[in-house]
Amino acid sequence: MRSGAALATVVAASTFYLYLLSSYVPPGPQMVKRSNDEGVESPGENRENNLREAGSSRLKFPSDLAELKEMADLLRFYQTEHGGYVLLVFCSAYLYKQTFAIPGSSFLNVLAGALFGPWQGLLLACVLTTVGATFCFLLSQAFGKQHIVHLFPDKVAALQRKVQQNHSSLFFFLLFLRFFPMSPNWFLNMSAPVFNIPISLFVLSVFIGLMPYNFLCVQMGSVLSELSSLDQLLSWRVLLQLLGVAGAALLPGAVIRHYSHSQLQLDSTQGRER
Repeated sequence: MRSGAALATVVAASTFYLYLLSSYVPPGPQMVKRSNDEGVESPGENRENNLREAGSSRLKFPSDLAELKEMADLLRFYQTEHGGYVLLVFCSAYLYKQTFAIPGSSFLNVLAGALFGPWQGLLLACVLTTVGATFCFLLSQAFGKQHIVHLFPDKVAALQRKVQQNHSSLFFFLLFLRFFPMSPNWFLNMSAPVFNIPISLFVLSVFIGLMPYNFLCVQMGSVLSELSSLDQLLSWRVLLQLLGVAGAALLPGAVIRHYSHSQLQLDSTQGRER
């Protein structure tokens, strides 16, 4: 009971903090008044007014590509004069999702590429993924180990057998689980303390193992943020760029898969599970 109450307190406090942060939207950048001879607002001015009106409501997690595009436009608008606030909101939202195993981090990875560019966004996404997963690990270790075993007995038992079988090459097994997840990442984050996985190996495997996935999402965000119309999406330059990103993201996974055939003890069917 005490562990459940403590966990509920942490969740409630974090939710209240994120609510206050998203409710406070600083004044938007001062726009230069532009008008034509008839006093009609220009299209750029109309867009800025729309963004100001959107900023008056609370920020929210995007749930589809349309909302993601709208949120990226809004945050880029405020980023010109309130870069620190945008960074704080983004980091807080990302850590909230990762810490409490809430789906949807892929949208935030794409948003990182749109807001911070391909390389700064990648570094930010990798660090936040690792820190958030570590918070989830620590919360499970402190409050939730018995609940994980109770809620997912079969999954815990199956994964524990594999961890024991691959104890001699545990780090590469953890990397394999991130590249080719036999279990969802959120379950790995919460169940790792049950298997007594050292936190140092856990942190390193998350940072390296999820880097290709983060790279793909962030690069997609940086490419898509440059498009002004859907017609540009079909250009050879964009298509080749996206293919190059996908190839670079898949290369580490191919190396780990090759290593796993000779070093890791895995069932022939498990490598295909998602």
